[in-house]
Amino acid sequence: MFLLFEEAGKFMAGRLLSQADASAQVELDSGKRVKVKAANFLIQFEKPAPAEFIAAAQAQAGAIDLDMAYEFAPDDEFGFADLARDYFSAQASQAEQAGMLFKLFETPHYFRRAGKGRFKKAPADVIAQALAAIEKRRLLAEQIAQWALDLAAGRCPQPVQDQLYKILFKPDKNAPEYKAVVEASRATHIAPLELLQKAGAIASPYQFHWKRFVLENFPKGTGFAAIAAPAIADALPLAAVQAYSIDDSQTTEIDDALSVQGLGSGVVTVGIHIAAPALAVQPGSPVDVLGRARLSTVYMPGHKITMLPDEVVQTYTLQEGRDCPAVSLYVRFDEASLDILGSETRLERVPIAHNLRHDQLDAVVTEAWLQDPSFEHENTPQPLPVLREQLSFLHRLARDLKARREVVRGKPETFSRPDYNFRLHRDESLPDGPPQGDETVRISIRQRGAPLDLIVAETMILANSTWGAWMAEQGVPAIYRSQASLAPGVKVRMGTKALPHAGIGVPSYAWSTSPLRRYTDLVNQWQIIACARHGKTAALVAPFKPKDAELFAIISSFDAAYSAYNGFQGAMERFWTLRHVQQLGLTELTASLFKDGMVRADDIPLVLPVLGAQGLPRHAKVRVKLGEIDLITLDVQGTVIERLDTPADADHDAQNSAPDAEEDGDDEVAGPLAIAVDVNEAPATGAEPAAP
Repeated sequence: MFLLFEEAGKFMAGRLLSQADASAQVELDSGKRVKVKAANFLIQFEKPAPAEFIAAAQAQAGAIDLDMAYEFAPDDEFGFADLARDYFSAQASQAEQAGMLFKLFETPHYFRRAGKGRFKKAPADVIAQALAAIEKRRLLAEQIAQWALDLAAGRCPQPVQDQLYKILFKPDKNAPEYKAVVEASRATHIAPLELLQKAGAIASPYQFHWKRFVLENFPKGTGFAAIAAPAIADALPLAAVQAYSIDDSQTTEIDDALSVQGLGSGVVTVGIHIAAPALAVQPGSPVDVLGRARLSTVYMPGHKITMLPDEVVQTYTLQEGRDCPAVSLYVRFDEASLDILGSETRLERVPIAHNLRHDQLDAVVTEAWLQDPSFEHENTPQPLPVLREQLSFLHRLARDLKARREVVRGKPETFSRPDYNFRLHRDESLPDGPPQGDETVRISIRQRGAPLDLIVAETMILANSTWGAWMAEQGVPAIYRSQASLAPGVKVRMGTKALPHAGIGVPSYAWSTSPLRRYTDLVNQWQIIACARHGKTAALVAPFKPKDAELFAIISSFDAAYSAYNGFQGAMERFWTLRHVQQLGLTELTASLFKDGMVRADDIPLVLPVLGAQGLPRHAKVRVKLGEIDLITLDVQGTVIERLDTPADADHDAQNSAPDAEEDGDDEVAGPLAIAVDVNEAPATGAEPAAP
């Protein structure tokens, strides 16, 4: 005797070995013995063998006219054997009964299960809907197959083109466009990105990188909803200074300005004035929510995505000709020795006399002009003659501050490699927004440590380290950056404790000087304001208390976002460097070997792998022949075709060059291109850098 039974939604048959009221022992054709509950018994039969019986039943199921079976089925609940006798004949065989069972089971849109071997037919309108859905799925499957064939043949269907960036970066794996790409990729054994490239789907490499970044980091877009900047309600005193900022021409978020008082008196007071949005924007307010969502301004050649809306920025930026609310740090120095005599923090309105643009003034504000009062340029632009004495003092102070940090740091902070400025020349008729990718790019060299850079960098380091130590003294928590040592691999960390920063050479360091561009600085400014207002009791009223979980959450979010933003800045700088190579038609360049099989170009910010460098020492000068450039992967390789120096030259360069950034711990490297160090953290800056 054999038994047909159901097990986990499948029909099986085997030899019946024994049977009780509630179960039976059945041996399958494979020899396996299973225990079958009585509730799962369907048909007992004597012949044919189980495999033949199931095959015969399946053949019967395939021959059943579904619409006719539906007509024969009663409106009430029924059993499969009853319908088989109505459909075939009153003497329907067990194989025909099993065939009907299989047919009913595999057509749930016609017949719904109502128990063991029992069914009930679905209403006609439900069947119509189900059939329409089945037909839709069939047509969609055919469409997916056709799209896959088109992609494999090197043609990109428009629906796939329309969903290109979502397919690549934020895929809906149930979407037919995604399924078509996957199917074509499997059929051709070509990776999806390469497949889409070959099909012509990616018309603009720049848009590829831009869309990817936006989808991953700004899924709701880079625009802002309309929002009003809250007014500063405090009646702030007017500072008795004339301050000036020093920024790149592209800077709109002017966070910091400087002032100098007391020259010639023996005690000079340097004012470091920081824009004060924290006087108006409160934690949890709409503007704060925007800032915390973005965490930083994103920089790239030719464009930036600001942390805050421009109308908010312009409310608090240190614009010349205005008395701007500021958090000011006044540091008193002995004019001769430059020793620090004391410091004071004030909340005030600061007259901003000038917004200096260093890219326009670097050629004038040279070390010779600053150090030699008799040195004159032809047609020195205003207001430099008026500020010359102040800038000369600030430059002397900056050099001294740097030297003192280097003593703590344990080695000189030298920068042998230049910074690079990227300028894109775009069609003026186009609306503002990200570049199109076909603009002409100009890359200019600017040596690190230019006087104006050095002045800004050292005064900002002074402010960040002074305020960091002050908040720690007051018992007010803040967000600090620290580095345990300059040993290779020791990275800069963020935390809430005032720990030393070995890379900079200061006992503590809290980013506080860019509250319009970095959320951590805005957070620290709230804490500084609490210290300025409440002194020793500030810890009780500051927005963030000791061991506040919110501070740790902000640090975690900021680290992730900042890493992504810096990575994108590095990728875009590399993109425009490769476009620069293409636009100039460069096929060869001179470079220096700096790692195994890697060289750094001498005149452009390009690092690339090369063949033929085996056996060459580090810092060897070589001529490299460039290979094909891929603007999607940002890859380019080269081949060493000539060594340009002698071994003695390479040894001399190795002894006298500055350590590489990744060894020294001051820069972080994003892919093959190093990101510029922040003006607030080291004396090096291009345009508006997104600092590591």
